Amino acid sequence: MPVFTHAACFAHDTGSGHAESPQRLGAVVTALRDHVPGLEWLEAPRATRGQLLRVHDPILLQTVLEAPDRLVQLDPDTVLSPGSPEAALRAAGAVVAAVDHVMGGLSRTAFCAVRPPGHHATDLHAMGFCLFNNVAVGAAHALERHGLSRVAIVDFDVHHGNGTQAIFAAEARVHYSSAHEMPLFPDTGDPRERGAGNVRNAALRAGTGSHRFREAWREQLLPAVDAFAPQLLLLSAGFDGHRADPMAHIQLEADDYTWITAELGAIAARHADGRMVSVLEGGYDLPALAECSVAHVAALAAGSAR
Repeated sequence: MPVFTHAACFAHDTGSGHAESPQRLGAVVTALRDHVPGLEWLEAPRATRGQLLRVHDPILLQTVLEAPDRLVQLDPDTVLSPGSPEAALRAAGAVVAAVDHVMGGLSRTAFCAVRPPGHHATDLHAMGFCLFNNVAVGAAHALERHGLSRVAIVDFDVHHGNGTQAIFAAEARVHYSSAHEMPLFPDTGDPRERGAGNVRNAALRAGTGSHRFREAWREQLLPAVDAFAPQLLLLSAGFDGHRADPMAHIQLEADDYTWITAELGAIAARHADGRMVSVLEGGYDLPALAECSVAHVAALAAGSAR
């Protein structure tokens, strides 16, 4: 199974003490190399301007791609550095390349080990550590380049993917499902938010453990994804729901990420010839991030081998 990544993703400098640090990606890459045998490591290309403009306004491209000569705070959480434009292009480009890879039949699944993360970025604004919305760029590419009519984006990051939902809220060809802690940043994702009937949200209270997490997916979200019969599944794979993570209050274990990956793999097998592309989002406790990434990618690779 391929893993798309790039050294430029380490050069996105968020400053001393920032939770979204280059060490996050280092923990993921090291853990996958050490504990998931048989992965194929591929270099992520740059996303093109045209690929980005499918989901983003030119104003955001200008903001992100005009490299500053120092660290610039776009908001209290989101930073631009001299290395950020290249990192952002490679992070979005990884998802495009991974979509091409699975749609071309070269593998059933792929993982994008990239940063900055993406699911909070809207069409116009970088926010919540995110510059470009990587998974949205990949979904739009699947629709336009590969002619798909049903792409599902499944988000199990502990924070709601407000940017992804907003970008596709009126796009019937894209289904978006998310289970996330509420109340918590970005204070979106109420179950009453339904888009054009293509959005499903499950709100989890602080202290939620494995049972409630799995129940929300099993009873509310997975049936909706299955009924959509996606031709491709894209996963916003955040691991900040782990009990050790400092950014939230959900009490998950690594086994929960094995479980959700296998459940989504079964849906992909029924409707999409097993095609799934997963994209790294959050996860801020380094040992937990490493452990959960291994659990998730091992399950993805097992699905690819079937």
